[in-house]
Amino acid sequence: MSIFHSFNVSASGLTAQRMRMDIVSSNIANAETTRATINENGEYEPYRRKIAVFGEKDKSFSHMLQNAITNEKKVGGGVRVSQIAEDDSPFRLVYQPNHPDANEEGYVQLPNVDPLKEMVDLMSATRSYEANVTSINASKSMLMKALEIGK
Repeated sequence: MSIFHSFNVSASGLTAQRMRMDIVSSNIANAETTRATINENGEYEPYRRKIAVFGEKDKSFSHMLQNAITNEKKVGGGVRVSQIAEDDSPFRLVYQPNHPDANEEGYVQLPNVDPLKEMVDLMSATRSYEANVTSINASKSMLMKALEIGK
């Protein structure tokens, strides 16, 4: 394990949380978008909420094989966004008979984005980002103290 391993793990966390914040901001920006995609029937569908799915970094077969050959019991190598999934919850129906996308009964399908849920998710991502920055600063401080030992 390198002395910079903690920096690499925290940097991967920073990258993943930044991607999560970008996805949340995209969800908030499209909270009222009624014509985001075209379904298989050729009709417009509202924007569907996106979710970041995290996974372990360096989970490839060659990486696992190398660890098995060298008989190393490594701790985690960091985190990454393994996929961006779509939330399958139903769209919201709002009565707006004057809206151009209203159906025969006057209801409009709006995205399944809840701004309150998105703000909580954004705050959580921000706190995780700050925790990774704090971890990097602590590691840097420890390495600086270790360099001062030789003086």
